[in-house]
Amino acid sequence: MTSEEQPAAPAPAPTSLANRYGGQKRALGGKAKRNLLIVALAAGIGVMAWISTSAATESVGFKDIGYSTPDATLAEIDFQVTKNPGTAAKCAVKALDSKFAVVGWKVLDVGPNAADAGTDGGRTTVHRVRLHTESQAVSAVVDNCWIPDAAK
Repeated sequence: MTSEEQPAAPAPAPTSLANRYGGQKRALGGKAKRNLLIVALAAGIGVMAWISTSAATESVGFKDIGYSTPDATLAEIDFQVTKNPGTAAKCAVKALDSKFAVVGWKVLDVGPNAADAGTDGGRTTVHRVRLHTESQAVSAVVDNCWIPDAAK
């Protein structure tokens, strides 16, 4: 057989990007763009309102410094409370045994403090709480602190 007699390979089917991936997408119309802009503005205003109201609420922070367990019926915890100087707060502290069971619990009232005390304008104060325990405690921690009026 000569090269002239061999059948020719079939030609590939015509392909284009439109056939392979579909036609061009339509652009958004004027009404759709306007509606999208309104939704984005409403979401932005909502986020800004949430940020401004959450920043305006009073908050209180705490940090455990250390603890000691002098005997089987007593635990002491040292911790810091950071809040606005003129605001009163409450902190719940707890003593735990080796199985993480609560063996002592107390709520401490943290009153307003002098605004000119300390390096942070009186925002941070240090406290020591003595907890009577049911059995030997192996740790003591602050469970939570809060502003009593803000919880209402």
